[in-house]
Amino acid sequence: MSTVFHRLPKQSLPVAVAGDGIEIIDSTGKRYIDASGGAAVSCLGHSNQRVIDAIKRQSQQLPYAHTSFFTTAPAEELADRLVASAPQGLEHVYFVSGGSEAIEAALKLARQYFVEKGETQRRHFIARRQSYHGNTLGALAIGGNAWRREPFLPILIEAHHVSPCYAYREQRADETEETFAQRLADELEQKILELGADTVAAFVAETVVGATAGAVPPVREYFRKIRAVCDRYGVLLILDEIMSGMGRTGYLYACEEDGVAPDILTIAKGLGAGYQPIGATLVSDRIYQAIVGGSGFFQHGHTYIGHATACAAALEVQRVIADDKLLPNVLARGEQLRGQLREHYAQHPHIGDVRGRGLFVGVELVKDRASKTPFDARLKLHAAIRREAFARGLMVYPMGGTVDGQIGDHVLLAPPFICTERDIDEIVSRLTDAVGGALAAV
Repeated sequence: MSTVFHRLPKQSLPVAVAGDGIEIIDSTGKRYIDASGGAAVSCLGHSNQRVIDAIKRQSQQLPYAHTSFFTTAPAEELADRLVASAPQGLEHVYFVSGGSEAIEAALKLARQYFVEKGETQRRHFIARRQSYHGNTLGALAIGGNAWRREPFLPILIEAHHVSPCYAYREQRADETEETFAQRLADELEQKILELGADTVAAFVAETVVGATAGAVPPVREYFRKIRAVCDRYGVLLILDEIMSGMGRTGYLYACEEDGVAPDILTIAKGLGAGYQPIGATLVSDRIYQAIVGGSGFFQHGHTYIGHATACAAALEVQRVIADDKLLPNVLARGEQLRGQLREHYAQHPHIGDVRGRGLFVGVELVKDRASKTPFDARLKLHAAIRREAFARGLMVYPMGGTVDGQIGDHVLLAPPFICTERDIDEIVSRLTDAVGGALAAV
């Protein structure tokens, strides 16, 4: 019996021993196409020699230096690179070890910003139902993933939730995208007024919803309208691009496509591509200057923030993405993936929606296509698809509770940016077989 406390202790896991491009190889020699990038992490696959060499060089030179004593060249260079391509106004980078830490830093930074300004009454955070922002207590509190939150509700901070921009489920038959977006912006405004406009610190949203609902992109103009509401009441806009950022949608920052710039933006996963654990919180100069001109100290921190080796790895990942011109490939292969899935499932009675941006794609399953009625949650269709896919050497990222945290099933796909046309063909083929096998079994 393993002495590792696995996240699924009852499950017997194969032992991964090697990586080869978009594949992971287990101890028996079986190969698995990583069509989910783990959890939208492995954007360069599992064997990029440039990144491996960068890690070796930094480890030999200086693996770690505590940030209360030193900065390092990799951290400085990576921050400069991220800021150079960031949405307008984001001029400073706070490094952390992963996504949940990035969100925790964002929440504390938003609160401290208002404390520094003397607006100590601003304590409320508003987010959206069916969102996910991480598993630490603060991140879990603002998230809208019901089943993840439920056991810990008594110890979560107060947070408030509004409707998601989930067009397949939430947009009414008589609404255009414009009127749907306006209704959601109006709902946010009403929530701010209900709480007291001068008591709300920030609105938090995933630019493209990830694991909880399955690659749900916003409708056009949604974030522009949300930005306007936040500006009207002095509320900070925090965008979570932990899954959707760093090229996953075909843009380095997903919000570029929406034409908005947040006050705070969080990234992780694709930042280091799984070669090292790293995340970051990008911050506007206005917020940064409030700290510098006030207490001069951000009251937050972890041991491994700005880790030299992690920053060196992430810096090389970003260089590879640029040098190999991978963002155009993300757009092309993403179009191919969505196109093939939509064509194949055009008349399928149990495929309700194929959605996403770039190589960030969701497939929602339904019992009845016309009514959008989901399958009985007790069937655990998403889990059956995962098993069927894995048996066929395909890694996907299915989840249940798509609709409201209890019912609904979807499959999330987030393959590496290095995928070829043939790779996408094979992913679609294996997924089709897996979905068919799962539906037959339930």
